[in-house]
Amino acid sequence: MMKRLTALVLLSALVVLTVPGVEAARKLRVVATIPDLKALTEAVGGDLLEADSLSRGSINAHEIEIRPSMMLKLRRADIVVENGLELDRWIDVAVQGSNNENIVRGGAGVIDVSRGIPVLEVPTVRVDRSMGDVHPLGNPHYSLDPGLAPIITQNILEGLSRAAPEHRATFERNRQAFLAQLESRMAEWTKLMEPVKGSKVVVYHPQWIYFLTRFGLIESGWVEERPGIPPSPGHLVRLVRTMKDEKIKVLIYAPWNDQKLAEKIAEEAGAKPVLLAQMVGGVKGADSYIGALEYNIKTLSQALRQ
Repeated sequence: MMKRLTALVLLSALVVLTVPGVEAARKLRVVATIPDLKALTEAVGGDLLEADSLSRGSINAHEIEIRPSMMLKLRRADIVVENGLELDRWIDVAVQGSNNENIVRGGAGVIDVSRGIPVLEVPTVRVDRSMGDVHPLGNPHYSLDPGLAPIITQNILEGLSRAAPEHRATFERNRQAFLAQLESRMAEWTKLMEPVKGSKVVVYHPQWIYFLTRFGLIESGWVEERPGIPPSPGHLVRLVRTMKDEKIKVLIYAPWNDQKLAEKIAEEAGAKPVLLAQMVGGVKGADSYIGALEYNIKTLSQALRQ
């Protein structure tokens, strides 16, 4: 009897391994360059994929250290989801080291979610290094704007459907359910931000323009003298004077910025330093795409009302 049972188990296993279509049931392995894109890909893909991120929400997305572990993740990946607009151009080095031809730039396994995004702050002059970390294709931090999630998730839907066309209907249902949830929260957020619409703020690094524009806030200055360039003493003196003259209440900074400097400038200007989540996971409580937006909107609206 035991021999017969063993034989049946082995035969069942053999059938599973050889039946057509079983391999197609394997979850898609997706690697995103930043946590926001991981979260949005999971919203569309649901249980049909396993997603990972090459960076964390608390670090500078412009300057990611390439490690062997990244190359291993990419070697196994079916799909790479990238931000584009040169925010995550660093991934090219890791992809080259992964020896995965499917995810090289222009490959079938690459999803560039910036397609169709109405890009802000596109330079009108020739960009060079003396200007600091200026992006020639425009500001790449659009995932901070919840109003652009429909475009981002549509790009993700199309990319996932290329890899698994049999699941397109499921991907679309997942996307619509997520967007319905986001739209409901957007109504709440818009109402919450309405009383502070038109308020001026100062930011540490110019990465908040999409978020600020969505909710009708005005960016009146940067802590950095130029993007990615530490400020000179003279620049800081002028910035504090501007904040006082324009009665600016808030200085926004991200987890990777110099917190002590942000606090010092805000104190001298009579303003409040406000830490926001630049990406999912950037601060405690911002552990999902909607959660990060919720944190940022509630934190900023409260600071502007004080």
